[in-house]
Amino acid sequence: MNSEQKIVWVVGHKNPDTDSICAAITYANLKNQVDPENTYIPKKAGNVSSETKYVLERFGVEEPETVTHAGAQVKDIDYRETNGVDGHISLKKAWNLMKTLDVVTLPVVDKQKRLQGLIVNGDLAYSYMDVMDNTILGQAKTQYKNIIETIEGTMITGNEHAYFTKGKVVVASGNRAAMHEEIDDDDLVILGNIKERQMIALEENASCIIVSTKEEIDDEVITLAKEKECVIISTPYDSFTVARLIHQSLPIKYFMTKKGIVSFEMDDYVDDVKEQMAKIRHRDFPIIDEQRHLLGMMSRRNLLNFKKKRLILVDHNEKSQAVDGIEDANILEIIDHHRLGSLETISPIFFRNQPLGCTGTIIYQMYMEQGIEVDKQTAGLLLAEIISDTLMFRSPTCTAVDKMEAEALARIAEVDIEELATAMFEAGSDFSSKSIDEIFYQDFKIFALDNMAFGVSQVSAVSRKQLNSIKESLRDYMNTVIGEKSLNMAFVMLTDIFSETTELIYMGNGAKEIVEKSFGVKEKKGGYMLEGVVSRKKQLIPSLMQVMQE
Repeated sequence: MNSEQKIVWVVGHKNPDTDSICAAITYANLKNQVDPENTYIPKKAGNVSSETKYVLERFGVEEPETVTHAGAQVKDIDYRETNGVDGHISLKKAWNLMKTLDVVTLPVVDKQKRLQGLIVNGDLAYSYMDVMDNTILGQAKTQYKNIIETIEGTMITGNEHAYFTKGKVVVASGNRAAMHEEIDDDDLVILGNIKERQMIALEENASCIIVSTKEEIDDEVITLAKEKECVIISTPYDSFTVARLIHQSLPIKYFMTKKGIVSFEMDDYVDDVKEQMAKIRHRDFPIIDEQRHLLGMMSRRNLLNFKKKRLILVDHNEKSQAVDGIEDANILEIIDHHRLGSLETISPIFFRNQPLGCTGTIIYQMYMEQGIEVDKQTAGLLLAEIISDTLMFRSPTCTAVDKMEAEALARIAEVDIEELATAMFEAGSDFSSKSIDEIFYQDFKIFALDNMAFGVSQVSAVSRKQLNSIKESLRDYMNTVIGEKSLNMAFVMLTDIFSETTELIYMGNGAKEIVEKSFGVKEKKGGYMLEGVVSRKKQLIPSLMQVMQE
């Protein structure tokens, strides 16, 4: 994808139905053809139903990826990309890097770029001000290469990639007798360019001598050093300066923080990151992948500037039905056929809402308006949307336009409407392989009125027998839904598609009275049989809300 292109999600409502899923796919396809400056990707905000799965498989379309949250994520911020540093580099090199990069924290990684620790400028200060142990160079297993870099030295004998692993640091400033007392096996000795003193250090089996000189070192000293496998490093600095600098050659891994590191991953949401950062005094935090490979670093300042996800919503315009985090996203368009809901936008958007039976009907009109040819696959999806949302033209929401467009799409897709509808509804009515929560949530929406919230699930089948087989399980499950979703009431529409009747079951305080006032019916066998009621949007919800308002 061209780096200048921008991603836009096209997504329907939670608990998506066939209209919601197919609308996202077909509208993303249209937008990609008319707007090459952006890349439109269909998404879904929940699991697809058996009916929808059948439609996608029949027309050979891949199921969209699921998204559960539209809030900004770590990958949406401008973080600092970095390769990290090796744990063997010196404190001095780390300090210079911090100054060059204008940072106070360096991530430490292994050869596979996996995060090992963090070194901050406070660790450098601690190493310089508070460490008084003259054996620390050996304890830290300091590489001679670090020592050479730190004191701007030259290796005369030895291997710069070897390590000083034991012994202490001795500044040989006393007389020769004192030197014999001060120097032990494997010590690192700092001295001047006096042959006799250098020979004493070698006789006492020093493992390294650092000579403060700009002159050449005596050949006899070099020869003996090689025999004893003693490292000789010369430096232009005097002994006092070498003694002051030598601790800066320590490897940063000795002082870095290894445990309790707070890190984040690309998919973490900015709101969660802010909450965690507020509890910790660190200024910088590593970003890693699942295998702990370092991806970058970020600070609180980075969170002030993030790119909001850009969305087009189809088949809904209510916040309660939208993907979580919608308030943190940038909504570009809404294409819908429902009543106006509760969504608000910061700036004006393209909003197309028509009183039709299906979002797919609107989208087909937009294809024609843009002069974009509808292929067989797209026609099949659009047709399936209309069949599903209008219950094959039986719903009162269905208009003459819906039916006319469905017939046109059937010709393009080369399918028989009745055959497709029967196959779809039978696929959606197969409850044998589904759990009760899957059945309940396959077409579920939440509605709010003043301070009251209620949910309505619609379960459709091609026979009353199929619906009766799950009726009691759904009734029992409604109490769970009320608790989990903090609802006042819950309803389930058990809709027989071919007889065009719905049995309404309920749960919650006041639900029974509201149903009876809305439809003037009496309860029979734990439910209300509503003849001719098949539309949640046009027949059920308006009636319930009118009574609730009263």
